[in-house]
Amino acid sequence: MSATMRTFSDRLRGIHAATILPMTPDFEVDEAQLAAHVISVSSTPGINGLLVNGHAGENFVLSLAEKRRVVELARQHAKECLIVSGVNHESSLEAAREAAALEQAGADGLLVFPPNSWALGHADDCVIEHHRHIRDATTVPLMLYAAPVGAGAMAYAPPLLTRLAVDPRFVAVKEGSWEVSAYEQNLRLIRKLRPDFVVLGSGDEHLLTSYIVGSAGSQVSLACVVPELVVGLWTAAQSGDWERARAAHEQLYPLAVAIYREAPGGRATVRLKACLKLLGRLSCDAVRPPQPPATRGELQALEQALRTAGVL
Repeated sequence: MSATMRTFSDRLRGIHAATILPMTPDFEVDEAQLAAHVISVSSTPGINGLLVNGHAGENFVLSLAEKRRVVELARQHAKECLIVSGVNHESSLEAAREAAALEQAGADGLLVFPPNSWALGHADDCVIEHHRHIRDATTVPLMLYAAPVGAGAMAYAPPLLTRLAVDPRFVAVKEGSWEVSAYEQNLRLIRKLRPDFVVLGSGDEHLLTSYIVGSAGSQVSLACVVPELVVGLWTAAQSGDWERARAAHEQLYPLAVAIYREAPGGRATVRLKACLKLLGRLSCDAVRPPQPPATRGELQALEQALRTAGVL
């Protein structure tokens, strides 16, 4: 079946890579390197789509013009892939304007991130109102983001997730609870509410577990560094070859820990870019302030993990 005949939800299944945004040493967007990154990742067999302007893509430090350009370049260089863009803004009014602009730029769908301020607490009605503004400003399919349980009140409790998931404009969730019991609880809740709703297991450290419990695929930044390994894990799980899936997990596990788990937190994008530079796929691993560059210790851990994964 051609991509034009398949629904957004159909095309969302499988592995989708959350891309980084290459920058110059003075923190400007490097369009040539972005094009090369998009082509390299999207051309990997088994990569069905890209998430651009996600957390790995530094969406919280980009202007709207930059986010639009990212979508345009992704659309230009990954023609066969599904392109989902993140929408991330503290203001609901600005988030709605951003969403409409990213749809116009060529995004097939939009992933609504919770504003970072929600980690400190919020009324459930604030969350509903924020999503409503974005919904009413757009026409493309929309996705929810289930934030890590460690992100405070940013993670949606079951009653709020229920209210969000019953809106027919929302068709999928990037389930990033990053905790197995929360993932399964949300999966079961959504499946009971809407069997058609696509749940993507997107905790990079427990992909194998989410595939065993149940998942339609993943939308993860680990797949922008080692796309072939993430695809291999998914393919093995899909075929029920758990011995091969476990072997793929063993290759990926140290790398996932080095990128996402090791303290201090919030360093994933820095480490993803450092990995790509170590692999010779990125000439400059600059990340916009306030994040400092990768430390010597981080680089050593990442290099060892890449060797364990068999890609360096």
